[in-house]
Amino acid sequence: MDRLRFWGYRRENGRVGIRNHVVILPLDDLSNAACEAVANNIKGCLALPHPYGRLQFGEDLELHFRTLIGTGSSPNVAAVVVIGIEPGWAGRVVEGIAKTGKSVEGFAIEGNGDLRTIEKASRKAKEFIQSASERRREECDIRDLWISVKCGESDTTSGLASNPTVGNLIDKLDPLGVTSCFGETSEITGAEQVCASRGETPEVGRKFLAAWSAYNDVIEQFKTNDLSESQPTKGNIAGGLTTIEEKAFGNLEKIGRKTKYIEVLKPAETPAKGPGLYFMDTSSAAAECVTLQAAAGFVVHLFPTGQGNVIGNPIEPVIKLTANPRTAREMVEHIDLDVSGILRREMTLDEAGDRLIEITLRTCNGRLTAAEALGHREFVLTRLYRSA
Repeated sequence: MDRLRFWGYRRENGRVGIRNHVVILPLDDLSNAACEAVANNIKGCLALPHPYGRLQFGEDLELHFRTLIGTGSSPNVAAVVVIGIEPGWAGRVVEGIAKTGKSVEGFAIEGNGDLRTIEKASRKAKEFIQSASERRREECDIRDLWISVKCGESDTTSGLASNPTVGNLIDKLDPLGVTSCFGETSEITGAEQVCASRGETPEVGRKFLAAWSAYNDVIEQFKTNDLSESQPTKGNIAGGLTTIEEKAFGNLEKIGRKTKYIEVLKPAETPAKGPGLYFMDTSSAAAECVTLQAAAGFVVHLFPTGQGNVIGNPIEPVIKLTANPRTAREMVEHIDLDVSGILRREMTLDEAGDRLIEITLRTCNGRLTAAEALGHREFVLTRLYRSA
């Protein structure tokens, strides 16, 4: 275990990615069409359309910039073309990404129009994609790996087997210096005190409880006391999870039995303390959570599912595992690892954790995940407030 290595792309700032994307990044919803046109012109580029970016303010605006800058700064991204309706905000994103040392260029549509902007951006994108194609993987230590985790469409098999499989991986890789992250603030309801106790220090545990309490304050503010069909979802209930408490304790199995988290992150915030497990204050919505974790710099995602979630992400490969034999059989095209053998006593949890480590390293070395092969590229930004 102490000699685990993988092949990745070492970036200018020293971070290591496992993919080599050239991203065409819209600052706002008005720039989506131009970005998609550039990606259509220059093959191999990746446009990331989204519906936000106008008339935001305060922390909501800061989160917007943090997510876009983090997305472009990801070690899985080789270069970025930013397009915005206005030059000022587009320039802010370019400036943030440029701090990583990678190639980035921005374009504004105002005063130029779509066609002239698309032409200029396409020429730059062609230059970037050709340069990226010459990048080569190098052998990297396991300490260079950043892993995020989330579960979705959970059922009784999640807490019993697939989530503990992820936890087994975390317990094995954390001592080796891997940086990892979990989140889903609302889904820890009912197990919040246990989660707080897993903080490395009492102060870290209190920071988690503050984030969890802030979520509950929103519920109280809008008098939303009935979260039926949201927590737990209708799919969770169909899978045998009748209360949020059942779901929460199963959720926490993803962080293992020994590992403690060392810090609490804001949404899309990049860890700064060094290697270890982090908690990020995120939505429990799959696409939002993974987008935030990818923007924080995590390069591969582990996603246990019970009933069968099909989530992917454009820049962070999503590895899906299940312990539900029906899901493994009927949704086989979405599943990267079947650990249902745990429930049949044909596989131990240790064996399942080792198999997950193996397929994670294979994915880091270039293996496409099921979500990548099927074209799942869910990129969903998180909003905090209504627009001004």
